[in-house]
Amino acid sequence: MRAIRVTAWPCFTVRNLPDDVHRELRVRAAQHGRSTEAEVREILERAVKPEQRLKMGDALAAVGQRVGLSNEDVEKIMALRDTRSTEPIKFE
Repeated sequence: MRAIRVTAWPCFTVRNLPDDVHRELRVRAAQHGRSTEAEVREILERAVKPEQRLKMGDALAAVGQRVGLSNEDVEKIMALRDTRSTEPIKFE
């Protein structure tokens, strides 16, 4: 006998949605050739998932630019960092 695995998708209800908003969602869905539910999913997905994820290196470079760090400053920081002890901190 084979087991059947059923995966339930998350679901929620939006209450008290104004009629004009619902109407605009239906119009927008029709313009895109999909159901109102599919349109709402698309809107939510675009709202919460950025097209390009921020990468840590890019974020750090942006911070450095905002505070005015030059490449020379970064090289000095890196040289200082490389001379530090690699021993873990002891809390006892």
